Amino acid sequence: MAVAPTTLVTFLWEGRDKRGNKLKGQQVAPNPNLVRAELRRQGINPIRVKKKPKALFGGAGQRITPKEIAVFSRQLATMLKSGVPLVTSFQIIASGVKNPRMRTMVEKIRTEVEGGGSLYEALKEHPVQFDELYTNLIKAGESAGVLDTILDEIASYKERIESIKGKIKKALYYPIAVVGVAIMVSAILLIYVIPQFEGIFESFGAALPAFTQAIIDTSRWLRANGLYVLFFFIAFIVTFIMAQKRSKPFSHWIDRISLKVPIVGDILEKSAIARFCRTLAITFAAGVPIVDALQIVSGATGNTVYNNAASNIRDDVAIGHQLQLAMQQTNVFPGMVIQMAAIGEEAGSLDEMLLKVAEAYEEEVGNSVDALSSLLEPLIIVFIGLIVGTMVIAMYLPIFKMAAVI
Repeated sequence: MAVAPTTLVTFLWEGRDKRGNKLKGQQVAPNPNLVRAELRRQGINPIRVKKKPKALFGGAGQRITPKEIAVFSRQLATMLKSGVPLVTSFQIIASGVKNPRMRTMVEKIRTEVEGGGSLYEALKEHPVQFDELYTNLIKAGESAGVLDTILDEIASYKERIESIKGKIKKALYYPIAVVGVAIMVSAILLIYVIPQFEGIFESFGAALPAFTQAIIDTSRWLRANGLYVLFFFIAFIVTFIMAQKRSKPFSHWIDRISLKVPIVGDILEKSAIARFCRTLAITFAAGVPIVDALQIVSGATGNTVYNNAASNIRDDVAIGHQLQLAMQQTNVFPGMVIQMAAIGEEAGSLDEMLLKVAEAYEEEVGNSVDALSSLLEPLIIVFIGLIVGTMVIAMYLPIFKMAAVI
């Protein structure tokens, strides 16, 4: 007969220590009686224990970010290296976490570990925050007795990956945001400003220049169909996002096309290769078999083209092919990456070679993003200037012509 899983609840407590000092805090447990028992074990006389009320807005708090998981990993590694017991480390980390969801999760992990479970099993209960790569590395670290070292490697890995993702977002989101602002400014000018000039021009009773008339016609059309345009735009964005999340062929097509975009595609390609090499290096160095490591890598590159390539490499390696030969068959890795992998295989230092490749490509991503940002800033300023300047010229062109006639 299956045993129902224990539901953990966050309780707020107040009590007094042996000196009579009033203390308060919160703890995750199945019921308040266990909270009272734990407090008494710590020498605290419980006065009040009550279930923590839910927030009125936003549920239990903000979502747990990958950056918070990286900080958690670094803190846990530091404390374990300093000789702090695992359960005590969780208590210290939870006391300093501001995000309520993160604090609750850490308390749940502490409770699981304190109850005799392994850290690997406790983390598996939170697959959204701790993916297959993370949990498999923890399992390897626990088996080899080097959990602190593995956590330190995970923290460094997470920090580097988040750094790359931040640079990619910087390269993509900044121009998108500026173009969005330019579209909004143009819409405001067409809907609210141009009609003011239109009334003035009608009083002239003369034919307008073709350029000015085209802007006025655009303004009239947008005022008549603006809501339909807005609805279509929102529907398109929502449909695009949903299709990318739910349709693997569509997501693969988008990722494949994005790799061919000038400049940006080169950044995305280098980022995917860096993540592939670093993920494979850290899993292989932790003692994970190469086939299992490639299985983990197949979901960690951030691009379905390279995820599929990793899956194909795994299948080839599983039947006895060399890694460098399997990588060559995918036709998505540069020759330098394949040669470094071949050298690593021959020398028995595959993880070291892959880490060197990852570092080189991560540096190239950083340099490319900086160069792209420097190039885009003046181009974006010119782009916005052209849009606004075009409308201003179109509106003042009839006035200039009238002045020339007079």
